[in-house]
Amino acid sequence: MHSGTAAGTPPCSGLPAEYRAAVEAHLAAFLDAKERSGTAGGPVPEDVPALLREFIGAGGKRIRPLLCIAGWQAGGGTGLPGEVVGTAAALEMFHAFALIHDDIMDGSVTRRGRTTVHQMLADRLGAALDPDQAEQLGVSAAILVGDLALTWSDELLYTDLTPHRLAAVLPLVMAMRAETVHGQYLDITSARRPSTDASLALRIARYKTAAYTVERPLHIGAALAGAQPELLAGLSAYALPAGEAFQLADDLLGVFGDPQTTGKPNLDDLRGGKHTVLVALAREHATPEQRDTLDALLGRPGLGPQDATRLRRILVATGARAEVEHLITERRNRALTALNALALPTPLADALSRLTLGSAAHPA
Repeated sequence: MHSGTAAGTPPCSGLPAEYRAAVEAHLAAFLDAKERSGTAGGPVPEDVPALLREFIGAGGKRIRPLLCIAGWQAGGGTGLPGEVVGTAAALEMFHAFALIHDDIMDGSVTRRGRTTVHQMLADRLGAALDPDQAEQLGVSAAILVGDLALTWSDELLYTDLTPHRLAAVLPLVMAMRAETVHGQYLDITSARRPSTDASLALRIARYKTAAYTVERPLHIGAALAGAQPELLAGLSAYALPAGEAFQLADDLLGVFGDPQTTGKPNLDDLRGGKHTVLVALAREHATPEQRDTLDALLGRPGLGPQDATRLRRILVATGARAEVEHLITERRNRALTALNALALPTPLADALSRLTLGSAAHPA
């Protein structure tokens, strides 16, 4: 799910600023109500709504809710009904759940330039404990916070939708969630297992980012507008290569990016031994000596800056970085071709085109 957040994913520029503002306001009102409930002794831990507000408000491009609204427009929807805003907000709350749990699995200490939830809770709740106990407490508490975010995502969805619209979008929401978990499972089970299988890495990218970040939010919004299967298929033809381009760009940022710009460390993917297309291609083209170095250093939890520099040099020398940059361009062009075939309203087509072109960016 971490990669589903795609630090390389550009904002959905071109859509009116009030769309994002409407989603932000809906989430704020929802968390306000939960905070009041917790203060009044309701079944809500008092500090959790504020913690989620802090986490969600710390950044993020809101690309999933914005693409949900874009899907609504693609399906012929007009205006910005409360049901659409509520569904978009539910996607962002689900994303909060995914990120919180993903950071635990990755052992990340920062997200969006700030301390991750499990680390924050370890610091806040474990001050009187030894470091190992504090860490365990932080992880346990963060798992529950993520679980509550998932529950509240359901609440946002079920509260705001009419039965007819709920029936239209629920299969898509369930498919998105299953695909996301599938991609995450493949991601963690393939880590630290040396392989040249780029097709597996691309499958992970498709489930974790292409479907979760782009395709399903567009589908869900379009379904709210009553879109027919033909439009959903056309949106997929655009969304899947666009989403893969986002993930490939994120793979580059996860290794070569500047943490001051991306808001996340550039050692985590190397320390985690992530099975990315970048790494698979490097192993495929590496000399025996280079492959030995990759196998010895990738996935080493205590990997330091000097060894990380050695790995980056191999990723460049094998041509893996250049090949990933080529794949980004190829998928971007394929997405733009599919987008042109959709014949969407010009402002919407322009916004999606700018989104796609942004996926070609890569770290300097």
